Formats: sequence, C-alpha cells, structure tokens
Amino acid sequence: MSTLETNSIGKYNGNNVSIDDALRLKSYTTTQRDALTSVAGDMIYNTTTSSPEYYDGSSWVQLANEVLTRVDYLIIAGGGTGGNGETNLANGGGGGAGGYRSSWNNETSGGGQSSESTLTTIQAGTAYSVSVGAGGTSTNHQSGSDSFFKHAATGIDITSKGGGTGGGYNNVAAGTGGSGGGGGTPVNSSGGAALTSPVVHGYAGGSTESGSPYRGGGGGGAGEAGNTDGQSAGGDGLASTITGSSVVRGGGGGAGGDGQLNPAGEGGGANGVTYTSGSHPAHATANTGGGGGGGASRAYNRNGSSGGSGVIILRYPNGYSISFGAGVTGTESATGSDKYAVITAGTGTVSWS
Repeated sequence: MSTLETNSIGKYNGNNVSIDDALRLKSYTTTQRDALTSVAGDMIYNTTTSSPEYYDGSSWVQLANEVLTRVDYLIIAGGGTGGNGETNLANGGGGGAGGYRSSWNNETSGGGQSSESTLTTIQAGTAYSVSVGAGGTSTNHQSGSDSFFKHAATGIDITSKGGGTGGGYNNVAAGTGGSGGGGGTPVNSSGGAALTSPVVHGYAGGSTESGSPYRGGGGGGAGEAGNTDGQSAGGDGLASTITGSSVVRGGGGGAGGDGQLNPAGEGGGANGVTYTSGSHPAHATANTGGGGGGGASRAYNRNGSSGGSGVIILRYPNGYSISFGAGVTGTESATGSDKYAVITAGTGTVSWS
C-alpha cells in the first residue's frame, strides 16, 4: 500500500501562503487542455507552448515571459550551383541567389517586394528554431538549401527558399528557387522561375543566347533578373544596413560563355557578374546566398561553381542578449541602441534573455 505524502502549507498575514516544495501544475498539451471542462481560475502547464496558463472564464491566457516588442530580420537562403559546361558549346547557366527576406528599416525584400513586418511577439526565454541554408555544391547541379526562423506554437515561420541551379549540358534544365537559375545548353533554354509561395523571394534566371557564342543565362538575383545587365550577367543583389553598415548580398551567378572567347562565370554574392579572367568558374561568397558561376565549354570542360551559403541576421533592443543553441554558429554585436546577431551556419535554436 502506497504512502500518501503531503506538503505542509503555512498561513501568514493576509492571503500569503507557503508550501514545503515547488508547486507543480498539471501538464496538458493544447489539445488536451481544450478538452477540459474548466472554470475561471484553473491553471495548467501547457507543454505545447512551454508556458503556464490560466482560464479567465472564457479562454486560456498564457502567463508569458517578457516580450521583445521589436525583432527585425534579414534571412537569406543558400545560392544554387552554376550549371556544368561541356564540349560542343555546352555552357552552364549561373546559379540563382537564395531567397531574400527583410523586415529592417523599410528595406526592400527580394523580387521587388516591400519590407516585411517587424516581429513584435518574441518571448524572452523561449527557444526559436533557426537554420542557415548551405549553397549548392559544384559537382552535381544542386539548388541551395532553405534558411528559416520558426516557432511552430506561435505560428512564426519565416523561410527563405534556396536558389535554383543553373542549367547545364545533357539538357539539365535551370532550376526554380528563391531566385531562378540561368538557362544552359541547349540554345534558347529558359531560365528558372523564382518561387512565389508563400511569398516572392527573388527574380528569375536569364535564358541562353541564341547567337554565337552560345552563352548561358545569368542566374537571378535578389535585386533583378538574370541577363538584366547584359547576356550571361547574374542579377544584382540588394543592400542592407541591418548590421549598421551597408552590405550587398544575394547576387546571381554569371553564366559560362564560349570557351574560346569568354571563360567561365563568376560566382555571385553581391551584385551579379559575368565572367572571370580564368578558366574555372568562381564560387559564390559564403553567407551572401549568391549563385555559383556557370561552367564554360570547349577546352575548359568545367563544372559549375558552388553557391554561397545563406545567413540569418536578427536585430533587437540592446537590453536583451541572445544565446545560440547547440549546432548554431553565431555572434552578437552592438550598433547604436541595438544589438544584432549574425548566424552563419547550423541548425538548432536561439533564445533571448
């Protein structure tokens, strides 16, 4: 037979009471909570939201941690790889830039979209999921990976989509993505489209050129479509001052050209570019979400280059400090009356205190 254990409750002046041990509220998920027959004053611990809650007679109210009323963000996904070049005028298209989403200072988001809304419900002490997308690798036409900031229980989901791969030889089509990859061989191949759901993230890639030399299409950038600045040029990126100084990110990769005249494409990162002076396409700059350069044809026979990894930048009042969970690489710095966190790699959680 089990022994009943009780806590001693002491009564003091007024309505003050004390108990011997910590008070543990009964735990329920949100679904279990909603199935209860409750009266005003009932309290539980909600394991879905990781917060104590009380019933006010008509609905459940969360006893939340302190709320940060202003968190701005710049979230960029990984850029796509440049398309592979091969013999017989098969030139690779430039990789598309990773999706670009910004809420800071009314700065434009990718694809010509308006600045997004500042987050006003971030709770201190609550873990938020983050992931920095990798760039596509240079060996097999690959799109970049998504970057995100999420909290499922409160419906926060800011996901930027990875950039599309550049088109390449053997009729590999340009990929769709945050920004689309540029078209590769055959001639007149279309560039990949920029994704529009749940929001627009960037611009489409450019198509291949119909004349000779048969140059590939530039990858789409956050700020403009591929080929905007000339055949094979990657689309420009966008500038942001979220860290206190202006930095351009999210450029599309330049395409490969005819190997005898114009060598391989330059990797994106900032503003889109067209060619390198060497024979091998350049990799995009890390933590910019730039698209990789496309490979050139004929004597070079080069693979396209890798897309740049993405980045997550969060800006908030300097009365708070951020903590990076296991697997997340980041730094915190101050600028004016704010702090900002730059997360450069990993998947895990962050929280504020």
